[in-house]
Amino acid sequence: MKHQNYYAILQIHHHAPQTAIKQAYRKLVKQYHPDVNHDLDNHETIARINVAYEILSNPNSRASYDLSIGVISLAKEVNGYTPTVNKPEIRKTGKTEDEKLQEWLNKVYEPICSIVTDILGQLDDQIDALADDPFDDDLMSVFLQYLEHCQTGYKHAQEIFRRLPNPIATAGVAECLFYCLNQLGDGIEEFYYFTNNYDDYHLHTGIELWRIADEMFMSAQAKMDF
Repeated sequence: MKHQNYYAILQIHHHAPQTAIKQAYRKLVKQYHPDVNHDLDNHETIARINVAYEILSNPNSRASYDLSIGVISLAKEVNGYTPTVNKPEIRKTGKTEDEKLQEWLNKVYEPICSIVTDILGQLDDQIDALADDPFDDDLMSVFLQYLEHCQTGYKHAQEIFRRLPNPIATAGVAECLFYCLNQLGDGIEEFYYFTNNYDDYHLHTGIELWRIADEMFMSAQAKMDF
């Protein structure tokens, strides 16, 4: 997959905005995912689509990929977040870098990790329970309560993330957490769509987005070794 043209896989122009990337991904998942279209056996195709989306939906990895293929990237300009890797911290608190790091870990990293673990950890059980009969009002009510819990946690995590600027040493960790939360938010939206129309496409798309969120979360944890 290393030499694949990710733009061609998602059938988009290399200057496509992030919204177009997301729309293209959702369209292709619906078209090729084996769990959605049982007449197709496209595990390799959906794998390529997933890789392309993971690369292009992340502005930093997209910018690196664009550079590798000789494209002038707009990826950095279409997302409102840039980790504070090359920016001096504006706030003058008089704290040492170690103190700032510990404060960020205590007030941002650890609370977000707790919320994300809680949200992701319940998904499999919720999906299994709902699979017994998605049209059962009681089961759907339980699933909606879970989504409301997730939505509350997601919004709280977003607020926490904005509490403090991340120290330079944690730029990679903060970046992974940022994209993890973005994928969670998109997944919640897809799950709500499913509860409204019972279209399995939205359910499977939500699950896939949360799989990516889980990968970004694990990447954030792996980057804590600094």
